[in-house]
Amino acid sequence: MDVLIINQQEVVRLLPMAEAIEAMRAALAALARGDGLQPLRPILWLPERVGALGMMPAYLGHIQAMGIKVVSVFPGNAGTPYDAHQGAVMLFETTHGRLQAIIDATEITAIRTAATSGVATDLLARPEATELVILGAGVQARTHLAAMLAVRPIRRVRLWSRTPAGAAAFAEREGSQHQVPIEVSASAAEAVRGADIICTATSARDPVLLGEMLSPGAHINAVGSSVPFTRELDTAAVLRSRLFVDRRESTVNEAGDFIFPQQEGALDESHIQGEIGEVLIGARPGREGAGEITLFKSLGLGIEDVAAAHHIFQQAVAAGAGIRIELGGERHDNG
Repeated sequence: MDVLIINQQEVVRLLPMAEAIEAMRAALAALARGDGLQPLRPILWLPERVGALGMMPAYLGHIQAMGIKVVSVFPGNAGTPYDAHQGAVMLFETTHGRLQAIIDATEITAIRTAATSGVATDLLARPEATELVILGAGVQARTHLAAMLAVRPIRRVRLWSRTPAGAAAFAEREGSQHQVPIEVSASAAEAVRGADIICTATSARDPVLLGEMLSPGAHINAVGSSVPFTRELDTAAVLRSRLFVDRRESTVNEAGDFIFPQQEGALDESHIQGEIGEVLIGARPGREGAGEITLFKSLGLGIEDVAAAHHIFQQAVAAGAGIRIELGGERHDNG
């Protein structure tokens, strides 16, 4: 049995943002309809929490695919040659359980996370939103810029990062690539003032986006924190917002942006307005007024990885991309 190996550079080519957004839209809707399986991910933490190994299995019925992403998470990799997320997605078909592909997870994670924010933004942000703020200047900042440009007519981008040099380099590089002006702000508060869409994509342990900074009508995509003991938003920011999530179970168990306010007694699970998939299929309402603040808390789901891997695999087969290796899996009788 041969298996297709697809590297990081090929993922970028085979999963353009517009196609990724549509793949995430279909996957989230399928999960909301009950046509998917999404267990809570187990995470192995190293001593002192310097890094973790996450395992994210999932199944999607509408594409008859199952898979698992195994990824290491090392936030301390900032400033090194290595991404904070490294690993692979293994894609299986569901007739005989054959392993079809092993695909780089670093770029899948970067693209599908932003694409999911793109779906949420398309549903929740005001249609006339044109001013984007990105907090952070790393990988997720890069892909979120592409996703926001894909779903809204962004005319102005403001950027803030705790590393001014990194912010300046990001603004020059990405502004030139996307032909959009990117202004570097001196503080998060300065960047956020009057923003239509805010993407928090930092490695901060403590809040960088405060409720007092938010303007009526804003939409927020909070993606930087995916563990219970860090958060990017303070309690006031969460309370001022109508909260939407990718998965309730994940949010109440893993999202520091939700867990901290809950532990403070400021909110409970009723503050969650719905899952994005439920909004997609019409089971829950999205934005209900131009002046309300909406918040999408993203943790990342295995179904997103499986949907992305399935799309990449199909495109790779059609284009003759990737490398095939013999890995085994065929039955051998001993006679």
